[in-house]
Amino acid sequence: MATQNSHRYCVIMCGGVGSRFWPYSRENCPKQFIDFLGTGRSLLQMSYDRILPIVPKENILVVTNEKYAPLIREQLPDLLPENILLEPARRNTAPCIAWAAFHIAAIDPAASMIVTPSDHLITRENIFEDCVRRGFEFVEKNDALLTLGITPIRPETGYGYIQVGQEAEPGILKVKTFTEKPNLELAKVFLETGEFFWNSGIFLWRASTIIDALRKHDSDLTVRFDRGASDFGTPREEAFIRENFASFPANSIDYAVMEKADNVYVECVNFGWNDLGTWSALHDNSPKNEQNNVAQNCKVLAYDSTGNIFAVRDSEKLVVAHGLKDYIVADAGDVLLICPKSEEQRIKQMVNDVKIAYLDKYL
Repeated sequence: MATQNSHRYCVIMCGGVGSRFWPYSRENCPKQFIDFLGTGRSLLQMSYDRILPIVPKENILVVTNEKYAPLIREQLPDLLPENILLEPARRNTAPCIAWAAFHIAAIDPAASMIVTPSDHLITRENIFEDCVRRGFEFVEKNDALLTLGITPIRPETGYGYIQVGQEAEPGILKVKTFTEKPNLELAKVFLETGEFFWNSGIFLWRASTIIDALRKHDSDLTVRFDRGASDFGTPREEAFIRENFASFPANSIDYAVMEKADNVYVECVNFGWNDLGTWSALHDNSPKNEQNNVAQNCKVLAYDSTGNIFAVRDSEKLVVAHGLKDYIVADAGDVLLICPKSEEQRIKQMVNDVKIAYLDKYL
């Protein structure tokens, strides 16, 4: 194992609800806490495992909603209790990252950090380690905000795109533009030009660099954090966050900083990445039988049925299907979802309708 740098930190963002994976992903146990791939490890645990060779265990932090504290402690028992940062409200990624950066900078002014979501799939972990180490080396010697850009393999409309410019060093280029989820025609153009990469949502920077960028581009947020500057890294930090965090403006780090700053770079990588944001993505990344069907934690007898994903919480339940093509069949015990994969973008609306009809009973 390579020698670890004690000034390197990892922040795992773990506060999402994962509503596109309803009814499996629920308010009380979102998708990052679920073993979707049958490996015996949840997506969160896999995220933790893959960073361990790179960052000292005591430098790994998880930022999550306070209601998920018991799940974090259960799934990551080796995580230091003081490294679980509990948000009293959901305020998107800019306040989440700002808090983590202020916290880390107070502990270690020389810190550099990687920020990663808790619910992504990465299959080539050795390549991931090499890319992250190279990214750390780049941001530690440059005043740079670095994002990892994934080499696109299809005209995907569900991801953001990064257009690259001049090369700063081999594999790392200046960012020209960010584009949020384009339509299919534009995504095809992006793919053809070879200038665009998928935005992975994985970032590296020095803690001081991202704080400076937030102060410059999102002062409405940082002026609030600066009021508690003397509290960070002390026992008073928790009280400051509890009293103030819910009033912080909600914003994503992309809108707050990355699309505005002029010191943004992208490291172009290819380590088998998928954000596992949809049932179709899970189907694509799961073992399939000869009919291209996926059975998650269940027994299935499928006749004249192809391209489906069957997911059942009760492993003893038998699913018998006939004549289904490209469907999602997800049974969470109290909710059964049957939906064409081509219509899965409507699941979020279904969740809203369920809330209207039944309040929080099935959420």
